[in-house]
Amino acid sequence: MTLRAQAGESDHAWHARFSEAVRLAVAPLVLFGSGFFTADFLLSGRYTWPQTSRVGALTLTVAILAYEFVYKEQQTRRATSGLSPLKAILYSCAIPYVAGGLALLALAGLAAR
Repeated sequence: MTLRAQAGESDHAWHARFSEAVRLAVAPLVLFGSGFFTADFLLSGRYTWPQTSRVGALTLTVAILAYEFVYKEQQTRRATSGLSPLKAILYSCAIPYVAGGLALLALAGLAAR
């Protein structure tokens, strides 16, 4: 096996590990925090332009993260992983986002007692 073929295989292995790390660790953490922050904005009642623009920018950033780093990557790896891109978005993005919002609601409920 040539050195170039070995380098190509190691690059592919590194890319696969990195994409799995993003899908299983980075995206859920970022989405959980985003859901928490968005729920805080919605419950706060302070709908000023700076705050609204921050939440809008956060929402756009989260949508780009979910599309570029989870959905598109899962589309290219679908044959090897067996997980559909929409399920990857659900498990890695949608559920953590909702869980972040529910975590804030739970904390708000505890604080109100």
